[in-house]
Amino acid sequence: MPKPHQHAVSHVSLGTNDYPRSKAFYDAVLATLQMRCVMDFSLGAGYGRTYPEFWIQQPHDGGRASAGNGVHVAFLANSIDEVKAFHAKALELGGTDDGPPGLRPDYTPGYYAAFVRDPDGNKIEATLMVAAK
Repeated sequence: MPKPHQHAVSHVSLGTNDYPRSKAFYDAVLATLQMRCVMDFSLGAGYGRTYPEFWIQQPHDGGRASAGNGVHVAFLANSIDEVKAFHAKALELGGTDDGPPGLRPDYTPGYYAAFVRDPDGNKIEATLMVAAK
């Protein structure tokens, strides 16, 4: 019998209308979280620490990509400094602020996060749990 997976989700994909711009954005922004491009194709790339858990790609149907209302992807950070670096790098590379780094006690005590929109308008987040004060 196969060993159960530790994670419940295999991967998440976001569409892009400008793959080279999006790849440059995610190469730099996800590096702040110790993630890298682990698979690269002509119109898509997979990112992770060892396995491609997050993908950017042009839509398979050839249509325009659009950001989903209510959809966002949260990446686990290893430290507050990583969350801050994620946010700063995203803004530097054309992302827009959607919530600066800080505690979100209304989510749960100790929830620390930053939110940005990538250049295609997708909402992304870096988060970790810290000791609640």
